[in-house]
Amino acid sequence: MIKSLLTALGLSLCLAGAAHAEDAKKAPTAQQQRMKDCNAQADGKKGDERKTFMSACLSGKAPEAAKNPQQQRMKDCNAKAEGKKGDERKTFMSSCLKG
Repeated sequence: MIKSLLTALGLSLCLAGAAHAEDAKKAPTAQQQRMKDCNAQADGKKGDERKTFMSACLSGKAPEAAKNPQQQRMKDCNAKAEGKKGDERKTFMSSCLKG
């Protein structure tokens, strides 16, 4: 009697564990979902750029927020200086970086 009771209890625990494992497969945790989303957004990024992006994304920060203000300003000024060369570019970058 006790042996059959223990067998039934063991079987029910196994089934409950399997059902729980099945539920866990269906619904990813918030962190797993965030990793999946960030990984999709990081497509095409490599090396340090990818590391920086993934770190910022997984911590919930905007990707551009991963850069400090000076780095962001440099990036913006470089984009605006497209086509400028020599002294013209140097003067432009100097004034742009000062704000």
